[in-house]
Amino acid sequence: MKSNLEQSKVPFISKLAYGMGDVGCNFSWMFVGNFLMIFYTDVFGISMGAVASLMLCSRFWDAINDPVIGGLSDKTHTRWGRYRPWLLVCAPLTAIILVLTFWAHPDWSQTNKILYMTVTYCVLVLGYTCVNIPYGTLCGAMTQNMDERAKINTSRSVSAMIAIGIINIITIPLIDLLGNGNPQRGYMLIAALYGTIFAACHIFCFAKTREVVEIPAGQKIPLRVQIKSIISNKPYLLALLGQVLFGFVLYGRNADMLYYFTYVEGSAALFSIYALAIIVPSVIGAACFPLVFKWTSNKGWAASVFALGTGITMFALYFFSPTTSPVPFYLFAALSQFFFSGFNTAIYAIIPDCVEYGEWQTGIRNDGFQYAFISLGNKIGMALGTSMLALALGMAGYVSNEAQNETVICIMRHSFSTIPGLLWIFTAVALFFYRLNRRSYNRIVNVIKYRKRAA
Repeated sequence: MKSNLEQSKVPFISKLAYGMGDVGCNFSWMFVGNFLMIFYTDVFGISMGAVASLMLCSRFWDAINDPVIGGLSDKTHTRWGRYRPWLLVCAPLTAIILVLTFWAHPDWSQTNKILYMTVTYCVLVLGYTCVNIPYGTLCGAMTQNMDERAKINTSRSVSAMIAIGIINIITIPLIDLLGNGNPQRGYMLIAALYGTIFAACHIFCFAKTREVVEIPAGQKIPLRVQIKSIISNKPYLLALLGQVLFGFVLYGRNADMLYYFTYVEGSAALFSIYALAIIVPSVIGAACFPLVFKWTSNKGWAASVFALGTGITMFALYFFSPTTSPVPFYLFAALSQFFFSGFNTAIYAIIPDCVEYGEWQTGIRNDGFQYAFISLGNKIGMALGTSMLALALGMAGYVSNEAQNETVICIMRHSFSTIPGLLWIFTAVALFFYRLNRRSYNRIVNVIKYRKRAA
C-alpha cells in the first residue's frame, strides 16, 4: 500500500464510487428509518408498545456487535485491504434480510409477529453494521489529505441526499403500484428492489475504491487500551455526541413524518410532495459544505453553522401547513433541508480526522473501532428518538388506520417541528466547542509522518 501524502489525491471515479456506497446505505437504512415503524403498526399489525420496546432494546444488541465488527474490520488483512472486502461479501446477504424484514404476516398471532419482528430486525441491524462500519471507515483509509476527505464526504452526502429524495418521492406511489392495492405485497417488492440497489452500489464501491493509509505494523491493541484511547480523544467525543444527537433528531422525526402527513395533514401523498420540494435544496446544501469549511477552517464549526440553520427553520415549520399555508411551509422545509444536508456532510467529514488526532496523541490507530462507536452513537440516538415517539403515541391512544385524538395529533405536530428544532440548536452549541481546525490537523499529520520515518 502507498502512504505518501503526495499521492493522497483521490481519483474522481473513487469519489463517485464512495458516494454510491451511501446511495446503497440509504436505500436500505433510510428506507428502514422512514417506513419500518409505520409498516409494523399499520401493515403488519404489531402494537405500538411492542415496536417501541424493540427499537429501544435492540440497541443492547448494537452495543455488542458494533465494536466487534469495528475491531474485526481493523484486523482484516486481504489483498483488497481491510474494509472493502466487507462490502463485497456482506451487502448481498443484508439485501436478502431486508426483504425478509418487510415480509408481513398480519394473520399471525401477536406473539409470533413480535418474535418474527425481533429476529429479522436484529439480523438486519447486524448485516447493516457489517456493511456500514467498514464503509464509513473506508474514507479515512483512502487518504490522509483533509481537503480530499472533505471532497469525498461531499460526494457521499450529495449522493445520499439524492437517494433520500428519490426514496421519499417514489416509495409511497410504488407501494401502491407494485402492491396493486395490497400493501403487504407492495412493501416486500419495494424491499427487494431497494435491496438489489443496496448490494449493487456497495459492489461498485468495492470495485472502484482503494485503501492507501496503513495501520501501524504489528499493532495488536487490548480492548481496554482502545477504549481508553477514544475516551481521551476530545474531538472524537464531540463527534460522538454530535452523532447521538443527529441520530435522535433525524430518525425520530423521519419516523414521525409519514404519520404527520397521514393523520395531521390528512394525506400520505403529501409526503411525496414534501420530498419533491426538498430534494434540490438538499443537494445544494451538501455541495456547500466545502465552502463553509473553507470559511471556518474547522469542520466542527461548519457543522455547528448548519445545525443552527436547521434548528431555526425546522422550528418555524410548526406555524405553517402544506394545506392552509403551502408557500411558507415549503419554503421553510426547503431551507431546513438545505442546512440539514450541509450538517450531514460536515458531521461525517469530522470522523476520519479524529483518527489522526488519536494516533498523534496515543500512537494507536484503530479506524474501524472508532467508527464502530460513531455508528453505535447514531443508532442509540435512533433508538431513543423512535422508541420515545412510539411510546408517546401509544400512551396517547394511537390507533392504526383510524382518526387520531387531539393528544396524538399534538405529539405528531411537535415531533415534526418544534422538538427537533430545539435539539438541532442544542447540537449547534455542542459542536461549537470542536477545536481541530485545518492548521492543527496538518501539523498533527506531519508529526505522524516524522514518527514513522524515524521508527
